[in-house]
Amino acid sequence: MSSRPRKPNINAGAFFVAIVLDGKALAQGTESFLKERVARFQSKAGRLPRLATILVGDDPSSATYVKMKGSACARVGMLSLKIEMGRETSTEQLLRQIRALNEDCSTDGILLQHPVPRQIDERAAFEAIALAKDVDGVTCLGFGRMSMGRDAYGSATPAGIMRLLGHYEIPVEGRHAVVVGRSPILGKPMALMLLNRNATVTVCHSKTQGLPELVRQGDIVVGAVGKPEFIRAEWIKEGAAVIDAGYHAGGVGDIDLKNASLKAGAYTPVPGGVGPMTISTLILQTVCAAEKSAGCEL
Repeated sequence: MSSRPRKPNINAGAFFVAIVLDGKALAQGTESFLKERVARFQSKAGRLPRLATILVGDDPSSATYVKMKGSACARVGMLSLKIEMGRETSTEQLLRQIRALNEDCSTDGILLQHPVPRQIDERAAFEAIALAKDVDGVTCLGFGRMSMGRDAYGSATPAGIMRLLGHYEIPVEGRHAVVVGRSPILGKPMALMLLNRNATVTVCHSKTQGLPELVRQGDIVVGAVGKPEFIRAEWIKEGAAVIDAGYHAGGVGDIDLKNASLKAGAYTPVPGGVGPMTISTLILQTVCAAEKSAGCEL
């Protein structure tokens, strides 16, 4: 793992020295210790952990994401099973595939790449994933258990953000966190994870009024709105921790980081911040699922 990070919110005269929340470095450190866990698992269980990814259709971005996840599996020595299904796949065909993976003892985690073609009931497909193999945290049952502080795998992106905040010792308890976006696999679970860490949480969305004023109250601001540089730098409170979960053409996120980083106490770069943590958390949770399945948690 990387060395102990500097504390955020350092005020050097009239200027803040922002701490860069380096997700790429933390993900690389995670992979180092996961290699050891995978090797120990293999010696005890007699097999390797395996993540199954399902790609429906031929979206280039989705194909790239699936490839990146497969590469991450290979780097830590675990297996990946890539399942590709045609654009015309029906909901029932996809459900049959998911059920088969649920019953496959050699598969520890299942990832259905989002989005799927329009004719598929994506929520039904997510709900078909067995809780024990829901390493991407997409099921309603998993979300409910996570929100109540019970054993479940959190949605990979917000769970990765929480790991990043913890590693860099960003204060969460008692702080006001503002989450901009309410998607079921990012904004909503992000808000609940922060709430479970005793933050006061405001969730903003497309119907929110007075958005700039609300964002200005945030000690922690999470951009999860899916629009390039939608959150303006002048909305950011001086010294805030700025978490940008977006990625768009041109290498920009949901926040105007070029200017927001000049006043933030800490921020995630784009790229290299939240993105690597999503994949890292997915792989980590798959290894955990394998250990639980084999009864050899390490």
